[in-house]
Amino acid sequence: MEIPPSRSTYNNLINACGSSGNWREALKVCKKMTDNGVGPDLVTHNIVLSAYKTGAQYSKALSYFELMKGTNIRPDTTTLNIVIYCLVKLGQHEKAIDLFNSMRDKRAECRPDIVTFTSIIHLYSVCGQIEACAAVFSTMLAEGLKPNIVSYNALLGAYASHGMSEEALSVFNEIKKSSFRPDVVSYTSLLNAYGRSRHPEKAREVFHMMKKNNLKPNLVSYNALINAYGSNGLLAEAVEVLREMERDGIHPNIVSICTLLSACGQCGQKVKIDAVLSAAKLRGIELNTIAYNSAIGSYMNLGEHEKAINLYQSMRKKKVKPDSVTYTVLISGCCKMSKYSEAITFYDEMMDLKIPLSNEVYSSVICAYSKKGQIMEAESIFNLMKMAGCPPDVVSYTAMLHAYSAAENWEKACAIFQEMETTGIQPDGIACSALMRAFNKGGDPSRVLILAELMREKEIPFNDAIFFEMVSACSLLQDWRTTMDLVKLIEPSLPKVSVGLVNQLLHVLGRSGKIETMMKLFFKIVASSGDINFDTYAILLKNLLSVGSWRKYIEVLQWMVDAGIRPSSQMYLDISSFAQKSGGAEYATLIKERIELLKRKSDPQDSISKLCYTHSASSLTSRTKVENYKLLESTMAVTYPVSDC
Repeated sequence: MEIPPSRSTYNNLINACGSSGNWREALKVCKKMTDNGVGPDLVTHNIVLSAYKTGAQYSKALSYFELMKGTNIRPDTTTLNIVIYCLVKLGQHEKAIDLFNSMRDKRAECRPDIVTFTSIIHLYSVCGQIEACAAVFSTMLAEGLKPNIVSYNALLGAYASHGMSEEALSVFNEIKKSSFRPDVVSYTSLLNAYGRSRHPEKAREVFHMMKKNNLKPNLVSYNALINAYGSNGLLAEAVEVLREMERDGIHPNIVSICTLLSACGQCGQKVKIDAVLSAAKLRGIELNTIAYNSAIGSYMNLGEHEKAINLYQSMRKKKVKPDSVTYTVLISGCCKMSKYSEAITFYDEMMDLKIPLSNEVYSSVICAYSKKGQIMEAESIFNLMKMAGCPPDVVSYTAMLHAYSAAENWEKACAIFQEMETTGIQPDGIACSALMRAFNKGGDPSRVLILAELMREKEIPFNDAIFFEMVSACSLLQDWRTTMDLVKLIEPSLPKVSVGLVNQLLHVLGRSGKIETMMKLFFKIVASSGDINFDTYAILLKNLLSVGSWRKYIEVLQWMVDAGIRPSSQMYLDISSFAQKSGGAEYATLIKERIELLKRKSDPQDSISKLCYTHSASSLTSRTKVENYKLLESTMAVTYPVSDC
């Protein structure tokens, strides 16, 4: 006589299929169970839900749960834990939190357990809300639940993902104080925390500690150590870890390769990128989209445009699908290298493939069109961005500001800035400098200084570009008092100030007739080892000659030669013409002699004298020049003649 299977037998069979990830077979058994008149119970439903979870069929699990709610069988905590897990995996975080809160309600039949709290800690970790992770852990303790090693590791992993090594170490020590022993996951998380907090040497110590405590590092552990070295610029050490893991019998995977490729880009090692790609090929590791993105991005960061494009073409040839990151890297990289037509071509490809555009892509394409003078196309992309539900950010608005500024459309530049403020986006220094440039070019420099006051009120830091436009505005307005205030404001930062801003300051001071102040500022720049170039000397010379100070003119020519910067023929011609017209016969002869001497010194005829001169100029640049300038500055503080004639 044949004995029909019981519910328990069916449940065991469904569980055997589901636990191995064979959710389809589990469903077949469940259907057969129902067809044979054996109805599913709560255990059956939980086993089926678990089968979906194991098989990564999260949407199907949620649909099954909805059907389950239509039966007389009420879910228990296990059921709801599976549902929360699936919601987290699908990114439906608010629904997961709502379900968790409903479980914590005093009237709830299914109270949250350790598994529930651990899932919520993981949820907040994924969202980057680390304080919430700690709060949930504390709530779990307050409700009398004793954490297990999985919940400890969830909190430890949350701290590690944000490089919070001190907090991660505190949790690690708590594990040791409890009845649990830190496992490979615990050690790997702590190792990762030190790597992300820029302490690769401590990451290595944790790795050794793991081995010392008879725990075998796994693939994730090795990859974490590779990343700890690679992300901190220690590429050679990262490569050595790869060799070490192979000696220990653990084969590197695509994550290992991606980590090394990313490290190559950060360390500026273009040769190593080729070596890592070759190593992946040699080991039979097929590159995926992430790996291609890392390599293409690394090449772009190093200015290896052709290699990046070739790799992208290889990616398409091997039918590896590019994603949003691929095109973001390509488009932004092309824009940085001024290859605007190529950037637009990649944008067109992206649109054809219906790949969602990121803010960075929109901003880069706006920039590309504006650089090509295609303002209408730039406006079209900006409007498309809004229509696509991708709110423009400060970078996008700044790109449009630059576009309107380049097109000399001052009204639209001002309007886009006002729109930016209306939408609640705080402008940064780059955006403000773009609008200031528009004001200056549009003949409305007074608004530059008004905008500067607004920046002070909103505590927006000033950068070189802001100071440059403010100095330009003062020059246009002939507001010499504000110019002097700016000089005082900028002086403490002279070693960091760009040569462009330095030259603009000197130019405006000279134009205002404040020659003594101009020279004093120059001495301070030299004394602070600030940047000086050919144009700096040209500005000094032009302004000195305009007030007839020929002796200082020749001195500045001498400084140029001492600094290894060769004066132009026009500079010599200008002082010669001055000598003939205004210097008088006596001074004309003296000026001519000094010029001839400087010419011989700045352009040695034979290689030996040139070699000696180069050494001399180098010495003056590093030591004597600064000392001479300081001496001249102290002399000028006593007296500075307006004219030498």
